[in-house]
Amino acid sequence: MIQVGDRLPATNLKRLTADGIKDVSVAELTQGKKVVLFAVPGAFTPTCSEKHLPGFLQEASALKAKGVDSILCVAVNDPFVMSAWDKASGIDGKIELLSDGNAEFTKALGLDFDASAAGLGTRSKRYAMVADDGVIKTLLVEDVPSQADKSSAQAILASL
Repeated sequence: MIQVGDRLPATNLKRLTADGIKDVSVAELTQGKKVVLFAVPGAFTPTCSEKHLPGFLQEASALKAKGVDSILCVAVNDPFVMSAWDKASGIDGKIELLSDGNAEFTKALGLDFDASAAGLGTRSKRYAMVADDGVIKTLLVEDVPSQADKSSAQAILASL
């Protein structure tokens, strides 16, 4: 598993644009920036939609006031689902929701888990991190996927 002090892996995530699905490199997203990146086990799932994402949306201004350049949310869902979740959640550009549909980024971090018993396949553990110029400065990982306390926006704010 990736640790504080490690560099984020050189992988791509995906976003849905007006021109279709586009790759976006993790390096491009983080180069020269202070970034909060948090991951959820799945878009539209209860804890993710009712607690984790709303917490970061609510604290977006406070995070930016602490010097955060961008807030990124990653899930092992396809770009169409992430786009629909963005619209349904009223993100309004405050957070960028990115797809890791094949779990390449998640596996490279060592933060994947098998949710096949629930019919969900490979998923991301719930976590939040602060990366400065692609180097992890803070990493908060939940022990239980249905909890969003250790990796909450408030916990990230406290770490800044």
